[in-house]
Amino acid sequence: MARGLPRGGGALKDPGLRRSLGLFDVTLFLVVATTNLQWVATAAAAGPSSLVVWVVAGLALFVPLAIAVVFLSSRYPEAGGLYVWSKRAFGPAAGFMTGWTYWTSTVIYFPGLLYFTAGNALYLGGSGASAHAGPVYYVVASLAALTIATALNIVGLDVGKWLNNAGGICRWASLMLLIAVGVVAFRQHGSASSFGAAALRPGTQFKDVIFWSTIALAWVGLEAISFMSGEVKDPRRSIPRGLAFAAPLIVTIYLAGTAAVLVAVPAHDVNPLLGAMQAIDLTAHGAGLPWLSIFAAILVTVSCLGSAGLWMQACARIPFAAGIDRYLPETFGRLHPRWRTPVAALLTQFAFAAVLLVLGQSGTTVKGAYDVLVSATVVTSLMPFLYVFAAAAKLSSAPPLPGQARIFGGSATVYVTSIVGFATTAASIVLAVFPADDEPNKTLAVAKVLFLTALMLLGGAAVYLRGKRFAASIPAALREGS
Repeated sequence: MARGLPRGGGALKDPGLRRSLGLFDVTLFLVVATTNLQWVATAAAAGPSSLVVWVVAGLALFVPLAIAVVFLSSRYPEAGGLYVWSKRAFGPAAGFMTGWTYWTSTVIYFPGLLYFTAGNALYLGGSGASAHAGPVYYVVASLAALTIATALNIVGLDVGKWLNNAGGICRWASLMLLIAVGVVAFRQHGSASSFGAAALRPGTQFKDVIFWSTIALAWVGLEAISFMSGEVKDPRRSIPRGLAFAAPLIVTIYLAGTAAVLVAVPAHDVNPLLGAMQAIDLTAHGAGLPWLSIFAAILVTVSCLGSAGLWMQACARIPFAAGIDRYLPETFGRLHPRWRTPVAALLTQFAFAAVLLVLGQSGTTVKGAYDVLVSATVVTSLMPFLYVFAAAAKLSSAPPLPGQARIFGGSATVYVTSIVGFATTAASIVLAVFPADDEPNKTLAVAKVLFLTALMLLGGAAVYLRGKRFAASIPAALREGS
């Protein structure tokens, strides 16, 4: 049985997880965690100005987050990631709520990611298959993908990491194919979208500002590797080095991928759910190479399955840590005796994601469900980063610990970038509540987003108080014991 921990902010010393991830695995993990062609499609649908928004959002959130992750993960390389960081900085209540909001936001993120996976998988049957796909297909295909991702992670990270790695390789291959498609399209008929100064200038209307919050969300994901610190070989060195290798790939996927879609497809015709595959399919058929579209669909689908597997495994470590700390039932802190995986956490995530898939579809179209899931994801996913940046700012002035990474500019760099990241996160949360202009039922969309957010916060508070009362009711010796 996994050992309990003292309430004063202890670390997860040795929960029994296997160290299966080397530098190569960490690099691909970061690429898959931080990128998704879902966001490339969303950005391309907004037009060429999204390229400028990508850069601004990257400077305002990706760079501060990278600095915070390197600083905090090297200072506290225990399993549990931002759960541990916030607990160290602000105490157990903040630590729990940080982990809770991150975990629940990821469960909400799963349906949007799985819808994107299901949409791209349609191209395996040819481009015409999408015309016959309705809500039933999206729900069934999404549940199938969720089942695959869960099953592979239950049998262990030694197996599950290969889905992550395949996802990372296929994501990069998809980008190379997308760039090639952009070149072919340009040679055939020139660029389908204008990249002049006027087109690149970001809009300042309210709907444009709301879009910025979605792009900001696309830059997060680096922090996920911290949850796996207990399973990374030499995490103090592997995580910073993996980030250095992954960062250029991440930036290239977003900027080059968005530009390639816009060269192949006019911005006003880009499907925000299927934009990347749409560009490849259109160009492949124009060049008389329909098989290329099916090959691309395989790459993109495997890439998306890699994302689902990664988030399933990473976020299961949060309820696992909370189970060890006894805030959640003790079964969450136990590992499978053979596979050494947190089975209770994985199965709980599966159940919640499956329910949200069905609820998110109710009362709306496929696109309406997707938009609500994206909005809810932005709000809930960004909340825990308020804690992360606040923790980095507070701990930046603390004396360095042995093995802690050196940041250029020292504590001043960590503090200033954390303030920038905190402000960007707070603004993005506020903007994400507002629905898209073409949402047919704006009141219902806002209600769903607010309901999911309120349910998350109140649920977390209730679970924490229940766990705190339970911990106080048992002797200290048992609280520490095995």
